Amino acid sequence: MDSLVLSNMFHRPARTAVSVLGIAVGVLLIVFTVGLANGTIREQASRDANVGAELRFSSSGTIGIGGTDAFRLSASVVDEIKQVEGVRTAVGIGQNSVDATDNNTGKRTIDGILFEEYSALSGLRLVQGRAFTPGRDEAIIDTAFQRQKKFKIGDTTQIYERPFTIVGTYEPAGGPRIKIPLDVMQTQLGSEGKISSALVAIKPDTTVDAVGQRLQERFPEAQVIRMSDLEELYMAGIPAMNVFLNVFIGIAAVISALVILLTMYTTVTERTRQIGIMKSLGMSNAKIAWTITQEALLISLGGIFVGVILTFAARYGLNLITTLEVEISPVVIGIVLVVGLFGGAVGALYPALRAARLDAVEALSYE
Repeated sequence: MDSLVLSNMFHRPARTAVSVLGIAVGVLLIVFTVGLANGTIREQASRDANVGAELRFSSSGTIGIGGTDAFRLSASVVDEIKQVEGVRTAVGIGQNSVDATDNNTGKRTIDGILFEEYSALSGLRLVQGRAFTPGRDEAIIDTAFQRQKKFKIGDTTQIYERPFTIVGTYEPAGGPRIKIPLDVMQTQLGSEGKISSALVAIKPDTTVDAVGQRLQERFPEAQVIRMSDLEELYMAGIPAMNVFLNVFIGIAAVISALVILLTMYTTVTERTRQIGIMKSLGMSNAKIAWTITQEALLISLGGIFVGVILTFAARYGLNLITTLEVEISPVVIGIVLVVGLFGGAVGALYPALRAARLDAVEALSYE
């Protein structure tokens, strides 16, 4: 039976290859799109959490951490936060979303920081160049962003519709990839003496929850977020994303099923005489239908395998030219495997039943 299925597949190698490729493209779209969406969100959350702080303190009603909110906190609140029991240190920062023609979204979030204080908290270290000078249109960027954009020390990048000179590169990546002097950002936004949020580091002899509770009691109107919760908050903050991904997976499954349906229907039509011979030799209708289904499942399996390989190749290529992350999750691959095989089985259902119902005499006389 296995040799019959394989011989049927290789009888028309070009058509089998095209069918496998058609399913592979659907798999690529599913795994790559889901991986790109999840990977980008998780990578953003990971960078935002990688700043050496355990808590993020912001004003009540802050929508998110994308730099779209106004600076509502007084910079003096940082000194008050430092007085709370269990707080080791706190650093005020500004985050703002700016136009970026070299970004796919047309926007980019940047940090406004006090270099010495922020570096002491986050462990930021300069790899090349120097720190920016407060009050000047200067910026530092992380090394991954430098590689992607091929920037050199002394180059300029457009921020607030004017050139900012890149004076240094840093590691490790944490928060937005571009950082400028906090006072320059405050002046630009008319928010002198204000910050968007504060990063809070706790003492070793206490817990994040305990300090968070004290901060909430001391500042009941504030929003206190654990940095370890950022990924979950980011994922939950885009509810439409999951709906989109589920619809996308469903459409890809339907396309895969149609590819299999067309392939197997053509196969049954071409092999009408062969099916008649098998029936005359005593093969049952169930075995004939199962043979057609096996072939469809093998083509689907091959398409899934090729699709996953193409996804890894696409991820490698994307990493060479961008800083975007594609998360290839075993769970997603498992879902794709089930959906792909189910689509293949559904697509083979009608052709298999048609083959099983063929009259042996008519099939033998078919030309």
